Amino acid sequence: MELTKIAFGGGCHWCTEAVFESLKGVNKVNQGWVASTNKNKTFSEAVIVSFYADKIDLKTLIEIHLLTHKSTSNHSMRKKYRSAIYYFSNAQKLASEKIINQLQNNLFDKKIVTQVLPFQQFKPSAVAFQNYYQANPNKPFCKNYINPKLKLLLQKFAFHIDQSKVSHLISTT
Repeated sequence: MELTKIAFGGGCHWCTEAVFESLKGVNKVNQGWVASTNKNKTFSEAVIVSFYADKIDLKTLIEIHLLTHKSTSNHSMRKKYRSAIYYFSNAQKLASEKIINQLQNNLFDKKIVTQVLPFQQFKPSAVAFQNYYQANPNKPFCKNYINPKLKLLLQKFAFHIDQSKVSHLISTT
C-alpha cells in the first residue's frame, strides 16, 4: 500500500481537517496553511491529506472537497480561504483538472472556482488547534459548521466513512 499526499484548501481548516479525518483510507491530515506560487504564494488555510489510493481514490476525495466548502463562490474571504487543490506531481495536476471538469458537468450547476495549484510550502497550525474537532466536538463552532459537513458525508459517502470517528453523529441523523 502506497501512501499518497494531496492538499486541499477552501474553508476553515478545522472543518476541512474534520471532513478528511473521518474517511477510511486517510492515514493522516495535517492542518495549517499552504502557499503555492506566483499570485497564490501567500499562505491560505488548508490541509495536507495522506491517503491510500487503493482504499479511497482521488476522485472521491475531490468530490468530497468540492461538496464540503463553497467551491462555487468567489467570496471576499478567498485570500484566507483559497479554494484549491494543491498537487505534488504533474500526474496529480492532470487527474485533478480532469476530475473537476467531470464533476462540473455532472454535479454542479454553478461554475466551480476551485483552482488546481502546485504545492509549494506548508506551515502547520499551532498544536492547540490541531485535531480541533476531535478535541472539541461539543463546541458551538463544531456543532454549527463541522457537524453539517459530516452529516452530508454520512448521507452521500457512507461507504467511505470511518464510523468510529463520527459515531456521535449517527444517533442524531
